[in-house]
Amino acid sequence: MDVVGIDGCKAGWFCVTLQRMHLWNLDVFPDITAAWQALQAAKLILIDIPIGLRETGREGRRCDQQARKLLGAPRASSVFTPPVRPALALRTYQEAARVNYALTGRKLSLQSWGISPKIREVDQLLRTQRSAREKIREIHPELLFWALNGANAMTHSKKRLPGFEERLQVLSRLFSHSEAIVDEALCRFSRAEVARDDILDALAAAVTGLLSEGRLKTLPAVPEVDAAGLPMEIAYLQ
Repeated sequence: MDVVGIDGCKAGWFCVTLQRMHLWNLDVFPDITAAWQALQAAKLILIDIPIGLRETGREGRRCDQQARKLLGAPRASSVFTPPVRPALALRTYQEAARVNYALTGRKLSLQSWGISPKIREVDQLLRTQRSAREKIREIHPELLFWALNGANAMTHSKKRLPGFEERLQVLSRLFSHSEAIVDEALCRFSRAEVARDDILDALAAAVTGLLSEGRLKTLPAVPEVDAAGLPMEIAYLQ
C-alpha cells in the first residue's frame, strides 16, 4: 500500500511516499492543503505535528505525557506541549502566551509557539475535510525511532552528525533503501528548504507506515478525543 511520512520543514512540508519496497517519491509542498490534495490517494499518512488539542484545563495531552515517560531523558524534552486551540487563533507570541496561561495555568514555550502555524494548518484541514481524518495520523519521530530500535531511545541529538548517523542506521536495518532516499533528498533539496533531520523524520514515518501495514499502536492505548472530535494520540509501530 502507498504510505506517506510528512515532516515540517523550512519550505513547508517534506513528504516521503513509499509505494512498494523499491519505489518512492519525495516532495515538498508549501502548505498542508497542497500536500493533502496531492497525496490523498495514499492509504496512510503519518505526520509529525500535534493533532487533537485541548481547549482549556491544566492537564496537557496524555499522549505527550506518556511519550515523555517512554523516551526518558534527554529525548523526552523533544515532546512539546502544544498550545490550546484558542491560542492558535492569535498572531503574536505575547497574545497567545497570555491566553494559553489564562486557560491552562501553564506557560507557552517558544518551541511550541514556533510550530503553531503548522499546527493551525493541520487543525484547520482536519476540521474541514472529514476524509482527511481517516488517513492522517499523528506521530512523533523520537517515539518512532524508539519503537524501531527495540524500545530504546536514541543516544544522540538528531541535530548532530552522530545522531543523524545513529538514526539512519536504525532505518537502514529495517528498510534497505533508506540511504538511497536520504542521499536523493540531500541532493534535490537545499538545507534552506529541508534540514537533514527533516528527511530522517519523514522517512521514519513512511517506513513505520510501510512496516505496520496500517496496524499501529497508540499512546494512550485508548485515545482521548478533543472538542472537535479529533483523537489526541501518537501512533507508533507495534
